Amino acid sequence: MALLAIPFFTSWMLTLFLLFVPTLASEWIEYPDNGFATLTHYSLPLDYIASCGCTAESTHYPTAALSQMAFGSSTAYGPACGRCFNLTLLNTFLSVPPFFPSGHQSIVVKVTDLCPLSTTGWCNATTNGPNAAGHDLNFDLAFPSTSIPSNFFPSNASYYGYTDFGVWNISYESVSCSNWEGWNDAAALGSVTGQGPESVCCAADPTNSSNTCTSYSDHNGIAPDTTTSLGHSTPQPYIFTLSLVSSILPLFGYFYE
Repeated sequence: MALLAIPFFTSWMLTLFLLFVPTLASEWIEYPDNGFATLTHYSLPLDYIASCGCTAESTHYPTAALSQMAFGSSTAYGPACGRCFNLTLLNTFLSVPPFFPSGHQSIVVKVTDLCPLSTTGWCNATTNGPNAAGHDLNFDLAFPSTSIPSNFFPSNASYYGYTDFGVWNISYESVSCSNWEGWNDAAALGSVTGQGPESVCCAADPTNSSNTCTSYSDHNGIAPDTTTSLGHSTPQPYIFTLSLVSSILPLFGYFYE
């Protein structure tokens, strides 16, 4: 069937789908269990259900978003969901001169969210190149947080004239989530109820392929069911775009019959 014969609405839907093809076909960053990264911070409301669909109670403990191409999905859940990392502050990146604290603050976080890919910013690393600090990963710490001391980030206000440096060079280490502060709170583990495993995925301690989330963007299988009845919140409505794409895919068979 010639494309000119496709009804206008169907043609419009096809155009919309093609706009998403580069994102769906993107190559995700594969990273070692230990390395270096940048660390930023963002505001995450208490009890908010972020991209992975981890329970509301998870926000009562240290959590972070991971840069999109390392997260492994452009929306909803990805392979990084539920993973835990020990993050250690090394030095600031933007200040002149760089600030090297006398000690090295560390914190174990659980990945519950993604930091969207952009042309600028710190979450823009791809397989074609790192971010401005030369790193493939950026952890975006949910901070301020009731679970993190307000003085977690060292500073020298008398010298620099401010206390928030914004961006830090850090080292990271993948660790068992038994090291995470929320490990002993069953309600903080797993993903919210009321959504099927095709919609949310937040493994309590993802350590192998059987309990690691797949990539929502890649549509390469149903994620493991990590829902828990102990979480009480309902997730925020998901962006509908990839669901729309899923509904369009069968049309390709129609186009070329």
